[in-house]
Amino acid sequence: MAPSPDPLDPSGPLLLKPGTEWATAWQRCLSLAPEAFRDDRVLNLWNGAWQLDGHPLPATTPVDGTPVAGPPRLGPDTAHQAVRASLDQHRAWRETPLADRRARVSATLDALAEHRDLLALLLVWEIGKPWRQARADVDRAIDGVRWYVAESDRMLRGRAPLPGPVSNIASWNYPMSVLVHALLVQALAGNAVIAKTPTDGGLACLTLASALAAREGVPITLVSGSGGELSEALVRAPEIGCVSFVGGRDTGARVATAVADLGKRHILEQEGLNTWGIWNFTGWETLAPQIRKTFDYAKQRCTAYPRFVVQRAAFAEFLAVYLPAVRSVRMGHPLAVAAPGDDLPELDFGPLINAAKAKDLTDRIAEAVDRGAVPLYRGESADGRFLPGQDTSAYVPPVTLLNPPPSSPLHHAEPFGPVDTIVLVDTEAELLAAMNASNGALVATLSCDDRAAYERLAPQIRAFKTGHGTPRSRGDRDEIFGGFGASWRGAFVGGDLLVKAVTEGPSGPAERLPGNFPDYHLMP
Repeated sequence: MAPSPDPLDPSGPLLLKPGTEWATAWQRCLSLAPEAFRDDRVLNLWNGAWQLDGHPLPATTPVDGTPVAGPPRLGPDTAHQAVRASLDQHRAWRETPLADRRARVSATLDALAEHRDLLALLLVWEIGKPWRQARADVDRAIDGVRWYVAESDRMLRGRAPLPGPVSNIASWNYPMSVLVHALLVQALAGNAVIAKTPTDGGLACLTLASALAAREGVPITLVSGSGGELSEALVRAPEIGCVSFVGGRDTGARVATAVADLGKRHILEQEGLNTWGIWNFTGWETLAPQIRKTFDYAKQRCTAYPRFVVQRAAFAEFLAVYLPAVRSVRMGHPLAVAAPGDDLPELDFGPLINAAKAKDLTDRIAEAVDRGAVPLYRGESADGRFLPGQDTSAYVPPVTLLNPPPSSPLHHAEPFGPVDTIVLVDTEAELLAAMNASNGALVATLSCDDRAAYERLAPQIRAFKTGHGTPRSRGDRDEIFGGFGASWRGAFVGGDLLVKAVTEGPSGPAERLPGNFPDYHLMP
């Protein structure tokens, strides 16, 4: 009997799986939420209604360059009106009994679950997530908020909503499991919520999720616009009770300065170079599958591991495991199949968020090599799974560089793309210095055979979470999350801490929350 063909290695040209076209997804949005989608554009949501305002920008999907709906950008004056209207919603919502808030959020979750696959398909087109990862993003949002609903009586006992709405400014990579999750928990806690649509992607998915929530009476405001133009309203406005930010350090530093000046409650999750250390380690058989998994979504995650710090004496053994793992990574068009009835492919990643990011990263790789980095592995675009003649300008195959020079951004900053850098060290002091290259990180891992050595070294790694031979993640439900150094400002989140960050206890604004604040650092 002939072996079955490998669906990821087809013998003939690929095709777009019928029923997954952007036009089909868009028509489904128009039919499901006509109040929020209009012809070829989306509307902004503020003052409890969908508003036909703003100036839509042209946009394309990173998947294949197909035109998609662009954000209807508001100006600062309209944004201030939206914030003032959100305060009015907040004053009414904070008086709504918890049982009613819980019922409305639960109904929203039921609606999100009913339309899970459409939300996931929008994520594929708008931000390039492979199908499995897109569905997981939706599921994590729904399942995570359900846990908070179940725990809300306990977590909210003795606590009150903030004086004003929570303003959310988040990056594009996790619209559901980070942004929508946060919005619904904040609303469950008694706050009206405001979200700015990420400029780079997720507009239609967020609009559909917000439409489903608004139908249930959850007080959501969703607006689009330039961060620079809207920051006065979304960060500095006196009506805002808390600012929640997820993004890069440059923008985060500006937000941090503003909220510190105003004494405003804040949660600022910023990037850091998450590292994986290898020291006196021999369990190589466990490492290979974990290396491949670090390439999920092209390392476009705040908890991705783009840096391996390896003991020089173990470098040969490390490479023997690492290189086959990175060669097994599969990328391509997330919706391309060999035959119409095939399941969508199990890819590690698709495109980067846009062609400009792909070019910038490619230029950084070339610059690092010119300055002395040694290329250990370069994937080939020809190995990707693409449609005949499709635009592949947003795709970057995996690359591994040894010892990027200190002058390269890849030495000290997160690449947010499928690029690994490896640094060799000879002493524990060098190991720790290399693992702490970015002045704080969200996660780290140390693979070390001796548990006592791990226990001694791990506290010296400047990451909020450190794993012993296993990767760490943002976490779900009762797992707390934060960052050390410049990777985090303000209140830590996760479990009870997320609710505490967006509510006030008996001591009111004087409450000392666990977090990294200008005048104190308090671990949970």
